Amino acid sequence: MTRNLKTAWMLSLVLVWPSFATAAKVRYVFDGWQGPSMRVYVTRPAALAPDRPVVFVMHGTNRNADDYRDQWHDLAWKHDFLLVVPEFTKKDFPGSDGYNLGYREDENGNPRPRERWSYSAIEPLFDDVRRRFGMNTSRYALYGHSAGAQFVHRYIFQVPEARVSQVVPANAGWYMMPDYQAEYPYGLGGSGVTLEALQGGMALPVTVMLGGADTDPQHPNLRRTPEALTQGPHRYARGQAFFTNALDWAVQARVPFNWEMIVVPGVGHDNARMAPAAVPFLLRRP
Repeated sequence: MTRNLKTAWMLSLVLVWPSFATAAKVRYVFDGWQGPSMRVYVTRPAALAPDRPVVFVMHGTNRNADDYRDQWHDLAWKHDFLLVVPEFTKKDFPGSDGYNLGYREDENGNPRPRERWSYSAIEPLFDDVRRRFGMNTSRYALYGHSAGAQFVHRYIFQVPEARVSQVVPANAGWYMMPDYQAEYPYGLGGSGVTLEALQGGMALPVTVMLGGADTDPQHPNLRRTPEALTQGPHRYARGQAFFTNALDWAVQARVPFNWEMIVVPGVGHDNARMAPAAVPFLLRRP
């Protein structure tokens, strides 16, 4: 083999099989927790410094983590952060109970071990990506759209020890209201969320992000149970009700409240158009 051919062959290896440390797009299997193995989609910008932010993005009900990674890919490059999108498959995390509601119970309504909740994947996954990609940041930002936003806003109360820096639930279809008289998952009754965990969640830097045009009351994926309809006719109204209820609770309880509500004008139920608006909030320092 000539020197030039050998050089070209070696270069092709680098391009086709990039290392975790240098690859732009990576997909790998995470099995470092008590639940099932999961595919994880990552964007790692070139020459990413170890202290740059780590941003987790939670996909919607279609479980299309690859699409979410692709929609966020350019933003990760532009703003220089490690993008992590775990995939919660319909097979291993069936229905809304299995994904965005935490998979706290099995199909027969029996409690599942906490270490196998869907919520319980995120903290060990954060440790894994820090080791795998050489990051030393101690906290991660957390974003979710649609069903992912349902996951995110419940997660901060269900996992009070989570090492989150910023939290952005965007366009959730319905919410866990801060009300112990309403039963989980519409409220805190039977949720196991302690008063201390509720107060801690109110103190976190949370940005409730709403698409100003996410107002279709007949959207095919919008829940229309009586409990959900009490929150409002569509996602935009329900998000406003959630924020207002949280604010009212914090004021009455006289506890710190570090949330804000942001409306993205003219945007409907569209993660790709919500994502650029979310980035500045996710990258803010607490």
